[in-house]
Amino acid sequence: MPTFAQAIDLVDDSERIAEYRRLHARIWPEVAAGLRSLGLRNMRIWITGSRLFMTYDAPEGFDPARDYQGYASNPRVQEWDALMRTFQRQVPGARPGEWWSSMELVFDLDQQP
Repeated sequence: MPTFAQAIDLVDDSERIAEYRRLHARIWPEVAAGLRSLGLRNMRIWITGSRLFMTYDAPEGFDPARDYQGYASNPRVQEWDALMRTFQRQVPGARPGEWWSSMELVFDLDQQP
């Protein structure tokens, strides 16, 4: 099961960041069910300042650009996504059309002698 890592920034406003945290303390059930339906496991979002870093495990062959489309077809998920986008901003260097920017693995301790 491959692990993916992605980053995005939040609007740099302490009240907005607090609201984002509050919403993520208990996400909408349809959102959690939709993510699980894709086979995603161990999804975690970390924060430092206004930068978010997300990791998750996905089934072999999972392609975020392609496979999130099925999840995004649920109207309640679309509503969640629209709300979250009011808090979020692309990271510097994000590719055109990319919202959460994919990160490249550059070090893995388990691969070291």
